[in-house]
Amino acid sequence: MSNMFCFQCQEAAKGTGCEIIGVCGKSPEVSNLQDLLMYTIKGVAQIVVSGNLDLKTIPQVNHEVMNALFMTITNANFDEQAIEAQIHKIIGLREELKNMTTLEKYSDAASFTVSDQASMLKKASLVGILSTKNEDIRSLRELITYGLKGMAAYAHHALNIGEEKEDLYGFTYEALAATLNNDLTVEDLVALTLKTGELGVEAMALLDHANTSMFGNPEVTEVNIGVREKPAILISGHDLTDLKQLLEQTKGTGVDVYTHSEMLPAHYYPEFKKYDNFVGNYGNAWWQQVEEFESFNGPILFTTNCIVPPRNESLRNRIFTTGASGYPGCMHIEADEHGVKDFSAIIQLAKTLEAPKEIESGKIVGGFAHAQVTALADQVVDAVKSGAIKKFVVMAGCDGRMNERSYYTEFAEKLPQDSVILTAGCAKYRYNKLPLGDIGGIPRVLDAGQCNDSYSLVVIALKLKEIFGLEDLNDLPIAYNIAWYEQKAVIVLLALLYLGVKNIHLGPTLPAFLSPNVAKVLVENFGIAPIGEVDADIELFMAQ
Repeated sequence: MSNMFCFQCQEAAKGTGCEIIGVCGKSPEVSNLQDLLMYTIKGVAQIVVSGNLDLKTIPQVNHEVMNALFMTITNANFDEQAIEAQIHKIIGLREELKNMTTLEKYSDAASFTVSDQASMLKKASLVGILSTKNEDIRSLRELITYGLKGMAAYAHHALNIGEEKEDLYGFTYEALAATLNNDLTVEDLVALTLKTGELGVEAMALLDHANTSMFGNPEVTEVNIGVREKPAILISGHDLTDLKQLLEQTKGTGVDVYTHSEMLPAHYYPEFKKYDNFVGNYGNAWWQQVEEFESFNGPILFTTNCIVPPRNESLRNRIFTTGASGYPGCMHIEADEHGVKDFSAIIQLAKTLEAPKEIESGKIVGGFAHAQVTALADQVVDAVKSGAIKKFVVMAGCDGRMNERSYYTEFAEKLPQDSVILTAGCAKYRYNKLPLGDIGGIPRVLDAGQCNDSYSLVVIALKLKEIFGLEDLNDLPIAYNIAWYEQKAVIVLLALLYLGVKNIHLGPTLPAFLSPNVAKVLVENFGIAPIGEVDADIELFMAQ
């Protein structure tokens, strides 16, 4: 057997899967422990579904299953001990659930036992991805699973703000249990895949409501990308509640706070503008972090995924993790029973370190979430009707290390001047600092925010469909050229498919977890296609 097998991210080795060590940097042990954690929560799901348990009576189980899903997302948690602890916790909850049912028989996933890491790894070798022998069934099971991981991340953030929906938990259990059901056909799993997209839309809407209720509607904002001469903390990831607590705790300490990568859109929310020490954004997308963290000089707080293993102990000693994220040797900060986190250790360390080294200067503009664009609707519609804007191109999604991703920079540079880019997620770092200009005062890059704010792009499209009196979203002058990397992009893709969006181009490569037959279904039913050469793709998009 291979040491591991993982093909959940875009950088799967050789385009098929990582078998020796993860391209992301995770070890075979971490990969296999994550597989076992997934198997464990599938057993929990079987008990909940078969036992017809009332979800209102098991809130801890609901929350821990979502947390487990989030922990297994690419680049989130590299800490073997943290994953082992979560497996033990889930098994403990699983056994408690059995006392709430009248079931007499349980599947292996709902009954296996382990004692230590050795027994965990032995069990993991039997229940990993390749244990599903049928390639098409395996492909669809994993596609659903990766959608659930992305959905869980969004639900997790909403829960941190105090909002949750029972049907998201219910569907998660239903879908997880279904991935162990050998009686389901390819057709059954295709239908479940689209339902995953439907619940993905609901999860993104929930998080959008939670964020805007707590922090206000994003506004068009110029974000500083230079630095000041004060010690500082860099916050990365996606969780805005962690940022809020960090800003509160750094007030009056003489320590500045900068955002990194996917945390950039926090600057667009009115709530965060009241903090004088909230300075700006430092650096670029997640994959450039090792060099940029060195020059930042201060401590870094990871609130979610997008960790790149640090190269040396000096850098590792400046990295802190919280939530679902984790890395061995880095201090992990847990919340208390009230959700409060003590960031004093980060603040004290920051005071002892040098101020960030400036690596660029100027400003970038963002904040074009659905409320802001709706406010500009008349201006946008007039520009479309007059022909000033002929095409919107959705270029949402993820950035990554592959050289082929220069495609997106070239694509943005070569787009006709009468086209506008709609973006969300860290894919924007390929072009958000280019001098692309505006159309009648409308910037040619409209940044809606984080990857979860792809929901805003859906709302904008639906609003335009309504304004123009169209029957079909695909009749809008909108093309979709999506960059993907990990599982949150997968749920965005499934959400778009559920909404009926067709002819999406996906790159820089199609997912390794799509079998030829499953890929054929997506091509024939939805027009999914890989990216090609820039000039040819632009010609194709402009003609649609």
